[in-house]
Amino acid sequence: MGVTAQSHPDSPNYALFVPGDMTTDDAQAAAGTAEGQGPVQIDEEMARHLENKREELFEKFGIPDEFPPEVLEEAKERTQDVQAEIEDEVDEREDLREMTTWTTDPIDAQDFDDAISIEEREDEIVLWVHIADVTHYVNPDTEMWDQAVERGNTVYLPAYTVHMLPPVLAETVCSLVPNEDRLAHTVEMHLDKENLGYEEINIYKSVIRSDARLTYTEAERLLDEPETAEDVLEDQSVDLAEKTERVWELADRMHEQRKEEGSLVLNPARDRAHTIIEECMLKANKAVTHELMWSRGVEAMYRVHPQPSPDEWDEALVEIQELDGVSIPGDAWDDPRKAVNATLEQAPGRQLDKIQWAVMKVMPRAKYMNDPFGGHHALNFEIYGHFTSPIRRLSDLINHWIVYTNDVPEDLIALCDRASDRQKDAEQCEREYKDFLQEVGLDPSAVNNRGIEVVENPDDEDEADADAADATAEE
Repeated sequence: MGVTAQSHPDSPNYALFVPGDMTTDDAQAAAGTAEGQGPVQIDEEMARHLENKREELFEKFGIPDEFPPEVLEEAKERTQDVQAEIEDEVDEREDLREMTTWTTDPIDAQDFDDAISIEEREDEIVLWVHIADVTHYVNPDTEMWDQAVERGNTVYLPAYTVHMLPPVLAETVCSLVPNEDRLAHTVEMHLDKENLGYEEINIYKSVIRSDARLTYTEAERLLDEPETAEDVLEDQSVDLAEKTERVWELADRMHEQRKEEGSLVLNPARDRAHTIIEECMLKANKAVTHELMWSRGVEAMYRVHPQPSPDEWDEALVEIQELDGVSIPGDAWDDPRKAVNATLEQAPGRQLDKIQWAVMKVMPRAKYMNDPFGGHHALNFEIYGHFTSPIRRLSDLINHWIVYTNDVPEDLIALCDRASDRQKDAEQCEREYKDFLQEVGLDPSAVNNRGIEVVENPDDEDEADADAADATAEE
């Protein structure tokens, strides 16, 4: 999905929070967009401080900032004559260009690598999740593949990104922009109308043509006022408004079903557009890894999340119960995940981050493994893995390759360890950089959402931003 620095590799509803943090959507609402307020202004001295800090962190965590020239050259060569190459591929793939397809992302998203389609039939719902076919361009014989293994994932710092793969891929052949033919890897899921279980899963290479790129705000507007679709979109506006309504109804049901089955949902207040993408991507990830495990019986890069011990869960629940104005429903104590979900829905807003932090403190780290058993505790999935973001995560890139070739890399265990370690390094790097921004008087949320502009004399507005950040840090 289109990502921001706050995104978590398992689910946007299972993000790592620290006290005082806001979700990306909340931060956008508070700080405004770059279009509305313009970038945060800093002087040249501050810019040097930030650059020096980044270099220090990149050295500390072994994060390569620049790509070798041969990698950039290879990426440039692989993105030449795009349309001619796609035409050559059409006969070997499913041609889905006539299907209504669209992307939905935050306004500040950097990658547009996933799109969705939906069709409601008499006896089933068919959901298509289309992912940019990164492995068509990046395979084990390329320099870019070696770079992906070295980097492990894209690192998102406020107003600064260190990409896993050369940006030209995300800017061209792997960007599912409207009205352009693109190569994709499609997960086609036939869902039972009653219980939303998988009746059939098909995974195949395709050619798609997105009809629209929606921001979350535009998607919300389509849901609220479908009659204004023509103001939002130029083509297929009515059809897309109806499709958006259908996929929201499906996503809402999938979300509620997950909660009922015990999936931990740490952010109870989610807008509908975010929920649509989150649930569709979770459904696709789960479908792919179930297909790999049960239908093919092959190893893959599975996502395993151990559960806290009973004592650790008790510690978290007691801490939550003692918060002012918070009460865990009596009928929920037997299942800690359901207890947290129920409590978050009723708790005062001022206590949400404390509840989230109490849970996160006792949660073991999720990790990548070639064996799925143990499952994903937070999501309450027996088998789970990543597939929907191969442009920014090594795990997804590897799983795309395994799905396509039905062949497992000989060093899969080492690759799992590598991906786990690099994710941990990226998260710690991001955390320390945000702490540094606050130390020097900058609001990380404002910087993340609005970007930075270097000027001779920063204006008074951004001095106010710095003052506000100082006050937040002191609290």
